[in-house]
Amino acid sequence: MKPGHTGWQHLVHSTRYSLRGLSAAFRNEAAFRQELGLCVVLLPLAWWIGQGPVEWILLVGSCLLVLIVELLNSAIENVVDRIGSERHELSGRAKDIGSAAVMLSMCFAGLTWGLLAWEKFLA
Repeated sequence: MKPGHTGWQHLVHSTRYSLRGLSAAFRNEAAFRQELGLCVVLLPLAWWIGQGPVEWILLVGSCLLVLIVELLNSAIENVVDRIGSERHELSGRAKDIGSAAVMLSMCFAGLTWGLLAWEKFLA
């Protein structure tokens, strides 16, 4: 961003960069596209499963959390790949840790959706 961008200019430029990042993730990251597709299917179900605003935000928030963590993981992977293509223990560790974060966010989402669906349909 250019020096001197403040206030609305900063917001406009930051929004443009963020949208560019979302577009790049959608074009280049299969996992992001898959998770986004699942969110598109699940989010309408959140209105049906969620009984009140707290449950709804837990369902929607858990989906968004998976997307957020996937974006961060993709950013880490891109930086590691940019640094060099040779195998290095720290590069592999960074990628593995990012992948573990995605897995934990998916476990949280699955647990949230599973428990709230259980409560609605089987309790």
